[in-house]
Amino acid sequence: MRWVSLRLRLVIVFALVALVSAVSVAGIAYWLNRDAVLKRTQDASLRDFRESLKDVTDGLPLTADCRELDDAARRLATSTQNYQVLIQSDRGDAPRCTAYSNEDEFKAADVPAALRKAVDERREDGTSPYHLYWQRITMGDRPYLIGGARVDGGNWTGYMLKSLDAERKDLNSLAWSLSIATALSLIGSALLAQAAASTVLRPVQRLGDAARALGEGKLNTRLRVTGTDELADLARTFNQTAYRLEKKVDELSEREKASRRFVADMSHELRTPMTAITAVTEVLEEEQDNLDPMVAPAVQLVVSETRRLNDLVENLMEVTRFDAGTAKLVLDDVDVADQVTACIDARAWLDAVELDADRGLNVRLDPRRLDVILANLIGNALKHGGSPVRVAVRLEGEELVIEVKDNGPGIPEEVLPHVFDRFYKADASRARSEGSGLGLSIAVENARIHGGTITAENAPEGGAVFTLRLPRDASEAAEAAEREGRR
Repeated sequence: MRWVSLRLRLVIVFALVALVSAVSVAGIAYWLNRDAVLKRTQDASLRDFRESLKDVTDGLPLTADCRELDDAARRLATSTQNYQVLIQSDRGDAPRCTAYSNEDEFKAADVPAALRKAVDERREDGTSPYHLYWQRITMGDRPYLIGGARVDGGNWTGYMLKSLDAERKDLNSLAWSLSIATALSLIGSALLAQAAASTVLRPVQRLGDAARALGEGKLNTRLRVTGTDELADLARTFNQTAYRLEKKVDELSEREKASRRFVADMSHELRTPMTAITAVTEVLEEEQDNLDPMVAPAVQLVVSETRRLNDLVENLMEVTRFDAGTAKLVLDDVDVADQVTACIDARAWLDAVELDADRGLNVRLDPRRLDVILANLIGNALKHGGSPVRVAVRLEGEELVIEVKDNGPGIPEEVLPHVFDRFYKADASRARSEGSGLGLSIAVENARIHGGTITAENAPEGGAVFTLRLPRDASEAAEAAEREGRR
């Protein structure tokens, strides 16, 4: 979707740039042509009218009557510029007379008052006392050019009216042509943008696919490099980065495998002597009452440390199985209340634990691994939080939720993010502890292989709360663990 949206953005940007450019060019071209067409028509008509008006009125006698003025107006209207004319007599000793070339098309009432005022005003500029003035007007939705001038001497005033309808049609045709050109330019720019976007985004898409493949763990992913442009340089950089990453991951994987083999081999090698030592310590523990009182404490210390060492070896072997991906689930139908009760009873915690669970709540999980999780969570709560420890069991949809809450001071805020880390000790000054430091991390791994989680937090009223969430049926998680083990 990102690639498609980027393509769309590129096309839109190209189209907008092309549209703005085309509209700007078309607008400038239209206005330049419009001014040129109107100015050419205007100048030709006004020049012809001024010259013709002077020639016609120069031949009129000062006592010319309206009939002679009508004849003069009709002669003026025969110009090649095709305009209508009216002439007004302004002699002070004779009545005012107005002559028309065609009164139906051009009457005195059509002359704007502002134009009439400007024409009648006498100028004292040292050349001609009267000037030719013009104005563009619209009558009946049709454009016209109207001009007027008083003949030197002030006896006659002439006005002309020329239709600009032909020029308007030419300009409308020009505007239509420019609009078509703009639309074609927009379509062409969109096609060019599409081609450019494909050219640019195809390598980007390949780079995105390669990056996703690399993120999924396919470290041998490489891009085919063609050309010498920036995209080719980006592809070469990606290939170099992928090669270095693959090499580094291979090195780290070999080190991790070596470390796992070392821990696994060490754990296996320790099991044989530990079995023998455990057997001896059991004999010593049975004979502890018959030993010298000075020797008995030492024997008790050996017994307890041997058990602790044996637990550590077992935990290390369990960790190596998780790290190697060989841990498997053996599913069975479990009554959760019975399972929690059996876990507490086997470790003699019945007096220190309060259970809130309904009988008959059946789930399909691995009983052994659920027992490991419960033993670690409850044992940790008793050791660090104090009794009574409350265990609450409930179902939320298709999810089993088990909460283990202790009665202690809670977990320091700086410790909370690390409670599930391997060998983590909240008090760094303690060189050793009674546990192996692996219990909670093993509990988390057992929850994860079920497809569940464990979280830790402090309750508002005090005490720490560990929340275990597991699917009611872990069949899918078991199949996923099986596939992971085969891989």
